[in-house]
Amino acid sequence: MTASCICGSVTVSVVRKPDFIHDCDCGLCRKAGAAWGYFAASEITTSGRTTSFVRRDKEGAAAQVHSCEICGATTHFDLTDDFKANNPSADQVGVNMRLFGRFDLEGVEVRYPDGMNWDGKGAFGYRRGPMVIGEESPL
Repeated sequence: MTASCICGSVTVSVVRKPDFIHDCDCGLCRKAGAAWGYFAASEITTSGRTTSFVRRDKEGAAAQVHSCEICGATTHFDLTDDFKANNPSADQVGVNMRLFGRFDLEGVEVRYPDGMNWDGKGAFGYRRGPMVIGEESPL
């Protein structure tokens, strides 16, 4: 599946549907307008020029968020060099699944992490139960 930013300058291709999508309510995810599907780096391909941002409000931020440098749409995140240095086996890229059409994601479960109240350590809770795209149209 391939999707693009608003202006079409950046594309993101994935080899499969994500196992699930996280629609987190933390400040970064809300302001980025992202709902993340997770993939190994080998499962995605991006093209086009992006600008990146690493949050400064959390010590040791793991994600570097990429956006189209023309239209500003959030496309994906990858792991920061610092995080990878401390976690050499880590291999995760988050793709903004809101770039894809609802029908592309039919049958995928959407989970709702309570990122707003998560301290960044250990597992986080969920603010409500999951929904499945196509059954209740969560995206």
